Amino acid sequence: MEYGGGAGGGSGGSGRGSHNDSDKKKRYHRHTALQIQILESTFKECPHPDEKTRMQLSRELDLAPRQIKFWFQNRRTQMKAHHERADNCALRVENDKIRCENIVIREALKNLVCPTCGGPPIGEDCYFDEQKLRFENAQLKEELDRVSSIAAKYIGRPMLQLPPVQPFHMSSLDLSMASYGGGASNRMPMMHGGPSLDLDLLTGSALGASSSTINPDPMFQNPMHLSDMDKSLMAEIATNAMAELIRLVQSNEPLWIRDSKDGAETLNLDSYKRVFPRPNDSLKNANVRTEASRVSGVVTMNSLQLVDMFVNMIKWSEMFPTIVSRARTIEAISSGLLGSEGGSLQLMYQELQVLSPLVPTRHMYVLRLVQEIKQGSWAVVNVSYDLPHYNQYPQSRFKVHCLPSGCLIQDMPNGYSKVTWVEHMEVEELNPIDRLYRDFIYSGLAFGAKRWLSCLQRACERSASLMMTTAVSHDLGGVNPSPEGKRSMMNLAQRMVNNFCSSINPSNGHQWTSLSGMNEFEVRAILYKSTDPGHPHGLILSASTTIWLPIPPQSVFDFLRDGRTRPQWDVLSNQNPVQEVANIANGTHPGNCIAVLKAYTPSQNNMLILQESSTDASGSLVVYCPVDLPAINIAMNGEDPSYIPLLPSGFVITTDGHQEIISKGGVGSASTSNTTTSDLAGDQGGPSSGSLVTVVFQIQTNSLPSAKISQESLTTVNNLITNTVHQIKASINATSTTT
Repeated sequence: MEYGGGAGGGSGGSGRGSHNDSDKKKRYHRHTALQIQILESTFKECPHPDEKTRMQLSRELDLAPRQIKFWFQNRRTQMKAHHERADNCALRVENDKIRCENIVIREALKNLVCPTCGGPPIGEDCYFDEQKLRFENAQLKEELDRVSSIAAKYIGRPMLQLPPVQPFHMSSLDLSMASYGGGASNRMPMMHGGPSLDLDLLTGSALGASSSTINPDPMFQNPMHLSDMDKSLMAEIATNAMAELIRLVQSNEPLWIRDSKDGAETLNLDSYKRVFPRPNDSLKNANVRTEASRVSGVVTMNSLQLVDMFVNMIKWSEMFPTIVSRARTIEAISSGLLGSEGGSLQLMYQELQVLSPLVPTRHMYVLRLVQEIKQGSWAVVNVSYDLPHYNQYPQSRFKVHCLPSGCLIQDMPNGYSKVTWVEHMEVEELNPIDRLYRDFIYSGLAFGAKRWLSCLQRACERSASLMMTTAVSHDLGGVNPSPEGKRSMMNLAQRMVNNFCSSINPSNGHQWTSLSGMNEFEVRAILYKSTDPGHPHGLILSASTTIWLPIPPQSVFDFLRDGRTRPQWDVLSNQNPVQEVANIANGTHPGNCIAVLKAYTPSQNNMLILQESSTDASGSLVVYCPVDLPAINIAMNGEDPSYIPLLPSGFVITTDGHQEIISKGGVGSASTSNTTTSDLAGDQGGPSSGSLVTVVFQIQTNSLPSAKISQESLTTVNNLITNTVHQIKASINATSTTT
């Protein structure tokens, strides 16, 4: 039924002055069969006709345009209701099917037989058994604390100094894959054997290692109030920085010195001082080192998407997880719209990292101005801003001042963009740099423009692969998820990589540093509480170390990501072979992919390994995490994977930077001042072409955030890293000997 024309239906009654209710009501008009047939055929081709189509139908069917519009609205409503009823029926059938399967599983559980004793299972639910054990455990802990306090009164010293009870020792080699995975059922078994110690009691003397606490920056607790004068000063500083950045981007020699080998450009400091004189430059500390570089490249993302990423701190952090450890907008000074002359100006806090425990993060407050220079060209500039009321370098081992740095983004055809990146910083080390990373940092690879652009290109390539809806069968190892399933798997893997990168240099927690069994390398462990969704809740222990290997980074990357060589280093798989179940490519390089692996472990038939390997010019990652089969099926079916708990471990591979230092000849007069080459190559007897490999393991020590940690947990994770490093070195030495 459709409403007739409003004007024609009501004019006759009102002219006669009739007051009958029937004359006041709108008339109804039923369309003819021919009209409905034509409307239905048009609806199948175009459910949302434009005004031109509606006018054409109005003339053909002798109906008012308003009637045509209402008919299509009603038809779309009917179609939507029909689809909803069909979906409800399908869901009801699926619900009944799951309910039947649940009943069958419950009946099967009643007939279980214990594989150890052959007896029947216990009568209560496993959940209630676990809760009963928790309750009994809490009672025993309270009793132990009470007895300890009474004994301390009579003995005259705390119980911590008494000879400890011999714990139940468990070798780290006997831990299953699930012991460092997520979920409440994957708790470390060692926690029930050793004595529990409070976090405040875990001092260096108690553990035989140095200990410290990482506290968040006070800026994140206290709101900041800026006056109009402060904002005006910030705008002036950002505008001057933008002008300097544009000039740095557009200038060539003699301001920039190009490397003939890789095309990278370093800043000529003498020319820079002449072009951009600074009033206090002569009073600069002699220990201040300058890092300045420029590089250009093409990325697979248009300029507007890139600008949106630079304005949004969350997107920016997710785009650079290997560099940005932490970032937050303190205050938006000016939130100009796209295309406005003023642009977007914000005061932000950022922590930049190298994925290694040996390199401390760089803390800084910067002003970021994003502005459109001309049609299709945008500039993004960062410059340090001193906050006198806040500690600029909390718990930092050096001071960093960011001079005008950033990038120029220019649109290209086919949705691509050309990006020219400039990084310019002044660094004052308060403590010596670890010798493993001395060349890597002095060469500019750690925080230079090349690393930023390489990470941006890799992130854009991965994002482009995520947006592709076509799934190629040979990329999926026989498993063919839908486009939604592929997108869900890639989102799950991206969250795993972000979790892994943030675990190496967390913003808070309790930290210990100890040496390996034979004092070969340093292991840093950090204990922090996790309550975020998508992470296992409770106490998380993250341990990491960095070693040097005398082979190129690409060889290390190929060795670690290859499932055939995995049993040689994965001590948790007990040297069992690994089969690749699925493989999703997310880049042009064959090593850029997401893999689902299955280890032939009889006790872990339901456990899979989610692994993402990624490589670019800045370095490589191999990140993996145990995930149970139902969770993988959730992602494969295209459902939301954000609540799947992940606790990843993995490796970070970079060059040692020695060859770059040699090729630049010290670069003392160019981009990096006060540089010295590392003595690492001399220790090895010649020029090195080695790799720096960071090994990271995470385990859940307890599912309760308020629980205490045992000293045995630190010993276990230390042994886990030590055994893995020894296995890798032994395998690489064997490979080098055979070749």
